Amino acid sequence: MAVTLDEVADAAGVSKSTASRVLSGSPRVSARARRAVLAAAERLGYRANRIASGLRTRRSNLVGLVVTNLVNASFHAITSVVHRRLDELGYQVLLCITEADPARERRYLEALLDHRVDGLIIIGTGENTDLLTSVEAAGIPVVNLIRSPEGAPGDAVMAADREGAVLATRHLLELGHRRVAFVGGPASVDSGRERFAGFVQALAERGLEPDPESVLRGPYEVPFGDQAVARLMDGGTGRPRPTALYSANHEATFGLLGALVRFGIRVPDELSLVCHEEAPFFAYWHPPLTIVDNAASDMGELAAEQLLRRIGPGAARGGEATRALRVGARLVIRKSTAALA
Repeated sequence: MAVTLDEVADAAGVSKSTASRVLSGSPRVSARARRAVLAAAERLGYRANRIASGLRTRRSNLVGLVVTNLVNASFHAITSVVHRRLDELGYQVLLCITEADPARERRYLEALLDHRVDGLIIIGTGENTDLLTSVEAAGIPVVNLIRSPEGAPGDAVMAADREGAVLATRHLLELGHRRVAFVGGPASVDSGRERFAGFVQALAERGLEPDPESVLRGPYEVPFGDQAVARLMDGGTGRPRPTALYSANHEATFGLLGALVRFGIRVPDELSLVCHEEAPFFAYWHPPLTIVDNAASDMGELAAEQLLRRIGPGAARGGEATRALRVGARLVIRKSTAALA
């Protein structure tokens, strides 16, 4: 026989209304009561009738989280933070990984719309703005994270990509480097455009321009980093190799690091290297990598807060002014950069 809400409340020593608030994700309960109710529910094997509850409240307690991949350490950190934050409040997170495929992204968005999720956080491809507009029009708040395509509805939480790129490039220039290569993402993506713009800005401050032969832009994929190093280090071109490299494409960085080892390029003796975005092993690489920290965990927290502002208890559906927020970047100097000899 199914365990009832009354039995959970009795076992936890709280009122039925308090138990209901805990199990519905309301923040209007004490931490002690929340722990007691959740422990009792788990001990008794209580399962809430989500369908009946949803019909009464017009809420599903489901949130969609759409990301491009989990290879990107920032996306991984964001996913962990969003999941933890929403789970604490009783929401179930439906994770969808698109692999940057617009058609797959569209199928996931349609499925989330059919499931009547309460809200959506998305690191999108930028190709399904029309469907995101339909999602918002259906009363499902959207938070665009890291990427905010033109015309995209909803809130936006963005990284300070241009600022971070300026910091990275200035650091290399201050060390005396002038032949600075750039490996970045495509111009069709916010981070690809903003990081390249920051690179160009920092060079212009020193009266320099990018060398077209040393600027490589491509997909956010590991193999591209390997290919980029092969092109930059090709001795058959007759042009001098770069003495510094700003890797502004996080996924490509993983391929790039392996390629540098394969080519026998000594970092930082032969090539100073700055990588955009942190990864757990970067501090333990040999040498430890200088990075631009884009505060991925902070972006995840902020995205969750923006969504909860619009779907949490007491939030009005629709009519809320949307917000565009940007999280700052900082340079973490380690051992992969050095003054030009």
